[in-house]
Amino acid sequence: MTETISHYHGMPPLEQRPQITSFFEFWPSQLIYLPVVAQWLALSIKYRSVSLPLIANPTIPLAGMVGESKSEILSLAGDYARSFIAPWLVRKKTTARIETQVAAALHALHQANLDFPLVAKPDQGCRGAGVWKVNDAERLADYMRAFPDGHSFILQRLSPYQPEAGIFYIRLPNQSQGQIISITLKYQPFIIGNGQHTIRELILQDERAAQLTDVYFPRLQQRLDEILPAGEPLQLAFAGNHCRGSLFRNGNAHITPALTEALDKILADVDGFYYGRLDVRFSDIDALMRGENLDIIEINGAASEATHIWDPSTRFHEVYQALFLQYRTLFTIGDQLRQQGHRPPPVTDLLKAWWQERQLVAQYPATD
Repeated sequence: MTETISHYHGMPPLEQRPQITSFFEFWPSQLIYLPVVAQWLALSIKYRSVSLPLIANPTIPLAGMVGESKSEILSLAGDYARSFIAPWLVRKKTTARIETQVAAALHALHQANLDFPLVAKPDQGCRGAGVWKVNDAERLADYMRAFPDGHSFILQRLSPYQPEAGIFYIRLPNQSQGQIISITLKYQPFIIGNGQHTIRELILQDERAAQLTDVYFPRLQQRLDEILPAGEPLQLAFAGNHCRGSLFRNGNAHITPALTEALDKILADVDGFYYGRLDVRFSDIDALMRGENLDIIEINGAASEATHIWDPSTRFHEVYQALFLQYRTLFTIGDQLRQQGHRPPPVTDLLKAWWQERQLVAQYPATD
């Protein structure tokens, strides 16, 4: 069972929760965000601009609200910040023979001093769509076959660190010091074999995993009738996303001045970044609290969530307290940057980018 995993190396113990899922975890996102939309409209009246948040990270198109390029955001990092980012390169899928494209990718990886295992993911995407672990050239070829022509993907070194967290950071443009407003600890979903039941049966017996059979069954379709030996764990998903089954825990107790100071220094070297979530892997929780031994996997912009809200113990008012803080901060940052001369784009730019991203994500291969 997922909740019986007693240890994740380098992470705090996974505590039992009376609730298996948060009360709203599988609600439609439109329903969850209705109060946020109302707040956005109220703030738009106050600040006299409905699109003011779209300049909160002025070097990122639409501040990273939708349609942003992951590689372009990572490219904003200077030498110091880049030293904390897991090495990566970007490739574009073409109509050439897959063998030719794989050979070119392998050459580019060699030139960049990158080797397997890697993480392959779309350059433009959201919520872990189209993310694969790639262990060899054959797997890379499979990914490239499944990826849509004419679009770009990232190949990134798989961090040697197993623990993973989402760290939400904000800094006002007129201040040199920022603030961490959320840490989410991510625990990958597992089942444990008992030597009697098949993988399919073990998934269906797990209260949380049973709600995500549409994710796990296709991924494990070749193994569903396999009986897992007693005591043997099986990781159900690779991508650290709650909609892929990862267990999210509120890690705000681990926010420290040392970690905040470390991120202040790193993110000061990312041009025009004031607001968003870092997805990081780290050696152990004590090192993270010291701001040491961490790999930044992604830098997400204005569409970021303070993902600790998906902890099953989070109460209703705490969810909206966090969400309302996020969007108040977006408008505040946007207002300060507007005073510096940045102009909010028209809302039609946002709608166009949203539609294009939605159409593109539907073409991505199924996530690992």
